[in-house]
Order: sequence, then structure tokens, then C-alpha cells
Amino acid sequence: MLAVQAVPHDLVQGWIAYTSDRGGVFDIWLYRPQDGFNFQLTQGLGAEFSVPYWSPDSRRIAFIGIGNVVHLLDTVTLAVARIDQIEPYTLLDWSRDSRTLAYVKNGQIIIYDTFSHISYAIPQPGARDVQWFPSGAELLFSAPDSTGITQLFRIRADGTDRRQITQNTDGPLHNVRISPDGTFALYTFPGASISIISTLDLATGTIYTLEGGPLAKNYFPAWSPDSRSIAYSATAYEEPNYYSLIQIDSRTGKNQRTPGTSDCFATPVSWSPDGGQIAYLSGCKGVESASQLWIVDIRGQRPINVLSGYRITALQWSPRFRRVRENRYTSFVYRVSFPYPANWRGVSEERYEGPDGFFQVSAISAGDRISDVCNSEAFHPLMPYGSSPRIVMRTIQNREACFIFPSADQPVEMNKQAALIVRYPRPVQIGETFYNYFILWADVNHIRQMGERLSFL
Repeated sequence: MLAVQAVPHDLVQGWIAYTSDRGGVFDIWLYRPQDGFNFQLTQGLGAEFSVPYWSPDSRRIAFIGIGNVVHLLDTVTLAVARIDQIEPYTLLDWSRDSRTLAYVKNGQIIIYDTFSHISYAIPQPGARDVQWFPSGAELLFSAPDSTGITQLFRIRADGTDRRQITQNTDGPLHNVRISPDGTFALYTFPGASISIISTLDLATGTIYTLEGGPLAKNYFPAWSPDSRSIAYSATAYEEPNYYSLIQIDSRTGKNQRTPGTSDCFATPVSWSPDGGQIAYLSGCKGVESASQLWIVDIRGQRPINVLSGYRITALQWSPRFRRVRENRYTSFVYRVSFPYPANWRGVSEERYEGPDGFFQVSAISAGDRISDVCNSEAFHPLMPYGSSPRIVMRTIQNREACFIFPSADQPVEMNKQAALIVRYPRPVQIGETFYNYFILWADVNHIRQMGERLSFL
């Protein structure tokens, strides 16, 4: 059983995407720290090696899943696109406009436009860890030089003006990561048994080496959102077990702190959008896989275990957070309650509207098979959801439910309407009729956030 805990509201922002086998196989899940809300995003598409990569607008997630296929997941509509097949653990990097992915495949840098689904390749034998500069005009990557030693290079997105920016003589460079502001890069060297973190000032070429942990085994380095600090996992040993220190240092070193520990040999780490917290994994208990997700506030508060149970292999905190004030809609007629944006206003007892969306409630009296009810709504002869809507079965408050998401050809006058149908715990009498299903209509950008938090009165 997976235990879920919320974190005090003033400490948290955004969503954490993580890879877990909670559902029996590995998939991508979402956890919201401020209220402990936990949600399964994919169904049988993930793999143990899947790492979620958020787009900068926090709308989509790219990951390499089952069959080594690159998937693009829309976290609002749950639509999934399959775009390529590449090696596991290949870095996927989004452009700042959340439109284009860069990654390496077969000695080529692939630039993939996720809107037009058109891609092109830049041949670069041995390239790894390709990433966008903030301008979107250049890329950073590592590759062997003419002598076979790994160097860092930058190149224009059209494949021209390739420039070597390091004079490395220390062997392979791993885990290359450009800072969010594009002024520094970090990397680890020379390998796995000994892993040291260095940073490079891309303007001056100056290299700084971080002190790291006691065994020189420093893994999963991650830039803070402001590009001034680096968090990483530093392996330590105390008879009879290895464990890891969650460490932070400035990008030039000499400012090391240890806000948390994990009982795993090493753990990925991820910063909150405001740079105030770090999420990491623990719960290895002498085995290879973690089973806990922790959050530590770097301003000195104690770490909090927010998820426990089942294996967790990767995590990434969303880069953006928009705090939206909420009210709660409660209807004693329809026997339901759920949140909605506080700036929406009621136009009737059943319908509320705002500048960015709407919702409307009703009830359905129908047969016992919820799949039939969902299909009847989704494929109504008038096609209110377009010609090919998607039905996603779910469980809400331990009751059978389905979301209906519109297809691209939905009529414009429907205002991006989606739907949620949930079986009532017991039939509800409204007037002279008993209804066994509740239905919520709302715009596609809000339906899931409201529907997943619905409760019956």
C-alpha cells in the first residue's frame, strides 16, 4: 500500500512527476505536495528506466518508455504521442518555448518539433547529453575530439558553427547539464566508481571542482532554478551499509551543505520551482530500488517522507507553478463537492463560468455498465466531443468513473468541453427520478483537476 502525505502549504509548489510500479507495472505518476494528491498519468507505457522530463511550461512530459519508445504526454488531456525509439537513459531536453525536443540517436543530434511532428538530424558521432541554450539558437553537447577524449561543444541549431569549448585531458565526461541561465555547465568525471563534479564558466572557460562527498562518489547533479547552486547525491559509508548525503554547493564550490540523507547508495534529486526545496528518494533498505519519496526544505526544516510503498526509480519537479485560489462548489441536490477557480462566478445553480473556463453539473439515469454510459455520452450523434473523443476509465472516491476528452475536430462552440461521469455510491433522487451517475462537464484544462478531487456528500 502506498502511503501519501501532504507538506505544509507554505513550503511547496508545483507537481512532482515520478516513475513507480504502484499499479503493477512501471508508469509515470504525479504527486502534488501541497495536498498529497496522487494521480497515475500513464497506463502500461512506462519502464523501470523511464525518467520524466517536464516541458518548461509544465504542460507536457517526455519520457522513454516501454519498447524504448519516446513518449510525449499531455498532463491535461492525457493524450500520448509516440515519436521515436532510442536508447534508455538518453537525455531529452525541451527548448524554452516548450515546442522542440533535442536528443541523440545513432551518432546524430535529433531536433524534433512536437507541434508539426517534423524532425531533422545533425550528424555528430559519439555525441551525448545534447541540450538547448536558452536562446534556442544553439545547442550544448559532449563528444570525443580527434584524439578520442570527451570535450564539450556548442553548435548552432542548424548544424553550423561547431566550436569546442573545453580542453579536457581527464577522460570521459558524464551527466553534462547546462545551467538554466545558460552561463555555466556541469559534468561528472571520470566514471561511476569515482565521480567528481566540476562546473565550467562558459564565458571564461574557468573550471571549478566541487568538494563532494567523503567517498568521491557524487551522482545525479542538478542545477537550482536560479543557476547559482547544485544539488547532488553523495555516497557515504557507515558499517555495515552505504547511504547517501543530499548535498548542496554553490556553482563555484566552497559552500557545501547537507540538508538531508537517504538510505540508498545514490538517489536522483530535483529542485522545487522556487529553489526552496529538494525532492529525493530513500527507502532502499539494503536493496537497489527506493520505495520512498522525501522533500527537504533547504532553509533548515526537517525532511518529510511524502510517499511510501512500491518501487520508485525517478522523479522530476515541474519547473513552473501558478498559484490559483480556489473555492469549493457544493450541491446538496447532486450530492457532490469539488474545487473550482475562485474567480469563476455562478450563472445558475448548475453552471459556473470564468475567463479561462467553466463547469456544469447534472445526473444520468442509465444502465449498470458504466462503459456503455461513457460511450453513449462520448459518441452522441451530435458529436459534442468531435469525431474521435478519448475515454479514459478511472476510479474516483472508490467509484467507477470515466473522463471524456475531445478530439481536435470538436466544434468550436463547445468551448473545449470535456466530461467526467462517476457512479454514485447509491442512487440519488432528484424530483421523481433516481439517478445512478453524476456527470461533470468542464473545459479540458480544468476537468481533471476538479474531477479527481470530487467527493460525495
